[in-house]
Amino acid sequence: MRGFGWRDAGWPEPPTKEALDRVTGATPAALVSKDYHSLWLNSAALARANGDLQVPGGVVERDAQGEPTGVLREECAWRFRDNHAAPGDDESVDAMRRGLKLAAARGVTCVHDKDGWRGALGYWQRLRAETQLTLRVWQSVPHEQVDDLAALHIRSGFGDDHLRVGYLKAFMDGALGSQTALMLDGSGVEITTSAELEQIIRRGAAAGMPVAVHAIGDLANRNALDAFERTRDVWRGLRPRIEHAQCLAPEDLPRFAELGVAVSAQFSHAPSDRDLADRFWAGNTRGAYAFRSLIDSDAIVANGSDAPIEELDPWAGICAGILRTIDDRPAWRPEQALTLEQAVAATCVTPAWLSGDERRRGRLLPGFLADLVVLDRDPFAVEPAALREVEVVATMVGGRWVYGAPPWG
Repeated sequence: MRGFGWRDAGWPEPPTKEALDRVTGATPAALVSKDYHSLWLNSAALARANGDLQVPGGVVERDAQGEPTGVLREECAWRFRDNHAAPGDDESVDAMRRGLKLAAARGVTCVHDKDGWRGALGYWQRLRAETQLTLRVWQSVPHEQVDDLAALHIRSGFGDDHLRVGYLKAFMDGALGSQTALMLDGSGVEITTSAELEQIIRRGAAAGMPVAVHAIGDLANRNALDAFERTRDVWRGLRPRIEHAQCLAPEDLPRFAELGVAVSAQFSHAPSDRDLADRFWAGNTRGAYAFRSLIDSDAIVANGSDAPIEELDPWAGICAGILRTIDDRPAWRPEQALTLEQAVAATCVTPAWLSGDERRRGRLLPGFLADLVVLDRDPFAVEPAALREVEVVATMVGGRWVYGAPPWG
């Protein structure tokens, strides 16, 4: 049994295998957390590992007697999932077919897919062979496979207009919700050291591959920036990025612009995570989700969804960046709110630049690919409070309507 979406940070009692046993019985159960950085197992699932749970860069939570509680985090969670609870190829492709329909209905014309570790490139190829894809894919590859790419002389950009090999993916640390983000106060989990990332960047540059590295905590971001600074002579022109950059020390914030390392952020994370950030990063939130400060520093900022951690909904992300709230509460840290122009540019223009497509995608210009979204009203003509009411009417990719073809009522 597989499930998704639990978030224990606000629970009065931590999750345990015994609690899960009471509702699952002897059926092995593995539940992925909302941030995808933890796995909650029942006793039957734990038994499948036969005690082989611990790996570097991961956490096995244990009770007072030293026994596993049923919660694995980071590398431990990912290895168990891959070895014992991963969906099959056919199941994954079927889910992607459904996901494509949802993406088209929400105005998604291109994705930067981070699921290279799942073999997503092969899944996309299956779908590409079946029919024309309804969006474009800039595909990640796990950094461990860089030598395989180099041996085949496959560089970033290999593929066609709909599916291309894009970038190497790596992880510096964990996540806020799992309390595994690597922080300057000594907390968190280090998955990749700064020295190790330096070698990943150098090997990637030699193979013609930019690096996108996940970094949540302030120390993780500093370590990543340090590695990019030590290697900028080799990656210049490759357009690397730090994924999330959720918590930054004030002195590190201007370094993105100074180095030319892009921020691949998710505007929806700020209002979604506000309660956890105020709780776990108390006193450090001045540098948390600081999107306006980053843009004002001339950093390159792209906005994505991080789906399925947040909804695959570009317009919802734009609204989150402008309003800094997703409920009836006032804006959280409103000084970091963006203008509509800034949010749209970060969502439509900058991602195309990251994939080297700035001269053919991201703008409505003669000669550019006809990837566009039709909205039910002009968002620049409404008050900010009404932006959430804007809806997608139709989506076009490459001049072909993939959702809501006219005539419109």
